Amino acid sequence: MLTAPRPQLDQLCERLTEFMRDVVYPGERTYREQHAAFTDRWTIPPIMEEMKTRARAAGLWNLWLPQSEYGAGLSNAEYAPLCEIMGRSHIAPEVFNCSAPDTGNMEVLVRYGTPEQQERWLQPLLAGEIRSAFAMTEPAVASSDATNVQSSIVRDGDTYVLNGRKWWTTGAPDPRCKVLIFMGKSNPGAAKHQQQSMILVPLPTPGVQLRRVLSVFGYDDAPHGHAEIDFVDVRVPAVNMLLGEGRGFEIAQGRLGPGRIHHCMRLIGQAERALEALCARVKARVAFGKPLAEQGVIAAWIADSRIEIDQARLLTMHAAHVMDAGGTKAARAEIAMIKVVAPAMAARVIDRAIQAFGGAGVGADDGLAYMYAAARALRLADGPDEVHRAAIAKAELAKSR
Repeated sequence: MLTAPRPQLDQLCERLTEFMRDVVYPGERTYREQHAAFTDRWTIPPIMEEMKTRARAAGLWNLWLPQSEYGAGLSNAEYAPLCEIMGRSHIAPEVFNCSAPDTGNMEVLVRYGTPEQQERWLQPLLAGEIRSAFAMTEPAVASSDATNVQSSIVRDGDTYVLNGRKWWTTGAPDPRCKVLIFMGKSNPGAAKHQQQSMILVPLPTPGVQLRRVLSVFGYDDAPHGHAEIDFVDVRVPAVNMLLGEGRGFEIAQGRLGPGRIHHCMRLIGQAERALEALCARVKARVAFGKPLAEQGVIAAWIADSRIEIDQARLLTMHAAHVMDAGGTKAARAEIAMIKVVAPAMAARVIDRAIQAFGGAGVGADDGLAYMYAAARALRLADGPDEVHRAAIAKAELAKSR
């Protein structure tokens, strides 16, 4: 874990940092202004495609993919610092074609897709020409336990018929979303972890009904967004099944491990940017005759933030190394730990920055309120804290004889 990074990885980090400084950070304001000018909020600001074109030309594209055939050929531990750099801006992951849920969906297609599925869906996703969604969570059940999923997948000749209601399907409202992965029960009488399947659903397909767009603490995350969707007698070809009937839980476990590393490293990047904003604010702001930076409580906030960020980064890097060495299954406890630690840490650091900014912190000008909402939501996404704590405790108890 403490071995020196590869020189080429250092160079990649430098190139990415420069691109963020020269293109992404200046582009954030333009992105906001272009988006605000649209009557339809589900319209893509033109600057996004401009930045994507520049990123691809710079060789900063699909960095997350470990397969060198498709991406940069980096391990989880090598990609992690790049993910942190991108996480400093909420628009940056898309610029480099490294954003969720596309990364997870592409990984599923790389690992489990047939050549035909890869040709139809993986290639345009890798090229950044389309977006995708992942339909797993359901409003009627505790979906953090995938075995609770009740949506159905029923074979009918050379097709499957899908029924159910999903929500928090990130990316479904995006006009570029052309495919989603649907998880449902295809084998209700099978063993508990062999009842679920995943299948590709092209968009649009008759019977896929977007009921509403969901907001996170009032933010709709347009033009990408999150949707509640009804699937009513949705018929898709049998060749769209991923890996085979009853393999959905297996796919989910393989998909979520790297994705959680990505989430946590992006959160660390957000926390770093919030801490920078906090420090700049308290040095410039004067209250009661002296800069806020000279107030004792502010110094404690800064110190605690630095300690907590570095702790979270080290734990996340450790999880990435364990995953690289032994796979997702070997790193289950470590992945659960970082999923508890990183969102809570980021929320605390961002909250301190908000407090230092006062009224400006809860407004839209500095982006801190949006960062806080995103960090808080990630204490639920990919499983709530309580589920991960239970997994950690189970692993720890298993060590005791």
